[in-house]
Amino acid sequence: MIRSPQMTVMVDAVMKAARGLRRDFGEVEQLQVSRKGPGDFVSNADHKAEKALHEALLKARPDYGFVMEESGVVEGKDKAHRWHIDPLDGTINFLHGIPHFCVSLALEREGTIVAGVIYDPIKDELFIAERGKGAFLNNRRLRVAGRDRAADAVFATGIPTIGRAHHQEFQGILGKVMAQCSGVRRFGAAALDLAYVAAGRYDGYWERGLNSWDVAAGVILVKEAGGYVSDMTGADFTPATRDVVCGNEAMHNALLAMVKLPAP
Repeated sequence: MIRSPQMTVMVDAVMKAARGLRRDFGEVEQLQVSRKGPGDFVSNADHKAEKALHEALLKARPDYGFVMEESGVVEGKDKAHRWHIDPLDGTINFLHGIPHFCVSLALEREGTIVAGVIYDPIKDELFIAERGKGAFLNNRRLRVAGRDRAADAVFATGIPTIGRAHHQEFQGILGKVMAQCSGVRRFGAAALDLAYVAAGRYDGYWERGLNSWDVAAGVILVKEAGGYVSDMTGADFTPATRDVVCGNEAMHNALLAMVKLPAP
């Protein structure tokens, strides 16, 4: 496939950040045996990856704004464009030496996500999508899974972590989903969950309490792979959306019926 100049900029920036994470992951595995633990080391790895992304994107597109997990919102001269950056999605996995994490980068144009890149440096899987141009994994075009019965489906989700609300609510929703599907997976990296839906590995995914940097790149991947995405009330996804439900048309409808929240 031929990449646009915009996608080339995004992939190059993500790869630069990922090189450092891959190297640091080898170190963090060794830190598991230390009494102090690897928490500070991982925090530094996260910040270094974000710095690498920020510097590369700023050099290529100096007027674009940024929405970053670690550094917050940085306004740019160009008010129409913003980067949404998660330098290390799956931090807890990284912290524990679990090889399931990624770098996630999305481009917003005038309120719409128009391009996304998700890279898993351990498995060397590069997921990319541009609006109207399809979704790809390592240059292979992606399509969401074709299953249309919830009983045959495997869904993914994220469990609310300590300090977050919705635990009791989540348990009720999880019980509904488990009773109607083949299985539920919780792998701990929202961006990769969405990428896996785009790749047809999962049939659907839902989660609450998310931020734009968690899901923006994954959302365009799912859409460009032929999937449907909404929030948990059924409303269209926007960069301000904090919860997500997705799948092919049948799976999105079935999963939404199980997890749906009342409209505000």
